[in-house]
Amino acid sequence: MKILVTGSRGFVGTRLIPRLEAAGHQVTGFDADSIDVSDSPRVRAFVERSCPEAVVHLAAVAFVPAAAKDPGLAQRVNVHGTQNVIDALEAHAPKARLLLVGSGEQYRAVEPNAPALTEDAPLDPQGSYATTKAAAERLGQQAADRGLDVVTIRAFNHTGPGQAPLFVAPDFARQIALIEAGSPPLMRVGNLESVRDFLHVDDVIEAYLKLLDRQTPAGTYNIASGVGTRIGALLDALAQLAGVTPKIERDDDRWRPADSRVGNAKRLREATGWRASRSLETTLFELLVYWRNRIKEENN
Repeated sequence: MKILVTGSRGFVGTRLIPRLEAAGHQVTGFDADSIDVSDSPRVRAFVERSCPEAVVHLAAVAFVPAAAKDPGLAQRVNVHGTQNVIDALEAHAPKARLLLVGSGEQYRAVEPNAPALTEDAPLDPQGSYATTKAAAERLGQQAADRGLDVVTIRAFNHTGPGQAPLFVAPDFARQIALIEAGSPPLMRVGNLESVRDFLHVDDVIEAYLKLLDRQTPAGTYNIASGVGTRIGALLDALAQLAGVTPKIERDDDRWRPADSRVGNAKRLREATGWRASRSLETTLFELLVYWRNRIKEENN
């Protein structure tokens, strides 16, 4: 199958493309350094040339504070960019399947011990990132009503080696690896009481492959482990792996009120057989090893 990946050079895109190619697909893609997804004529021209049979739309302002700092950029990329991709498909590849990647952040936050969120749980997006992702999803659903084959995805937190330390798990891993390398044993952190659903990025990619299969019905799917992890427990696990005991200092730039979002992926599991196969412990160990190696290279 001919597959177009937007955001092709991002954290997920760089791992997804080799996996698609290994499965026998022909893959093309673009990223912000080649085509701005908000540039409608260029997006249309690329889709017309490549004639994809499926699109995985990853291009986005994906870091919550970055979207909050520049909501206009988040609107332009996350919403207008999605509309441009939809318009291009409707014009030049109307039979293509579109995987429209959203976020578990679109859901209303709940108490830490609340049941995992199904796709029917109330949406209550807060902040520029979540609201633009919810708006993009509505565009996808409207396109589906017009006949486009759209799968809307609400992916919960996923991480792994290579993710920027803007995000909480790689940030913790980097700080702990620096302490191992001789830096002062001090860590700056946001709210450690929030609860999130963490996945290995490769498990998420396997879900994308299953959702690209036309035998999987179109619709909305959570990609989630179903297991909630307190952010403080994430830090404790990494510190235990490294054998360090850091002093904790509050980082006001990262601080948000504590809340919880944990997803229920029963719909995806029943439709495709998918389930997360990599443990959080394995994921954190891979992150720590990655940052140990990065720091060693930077110091040489």
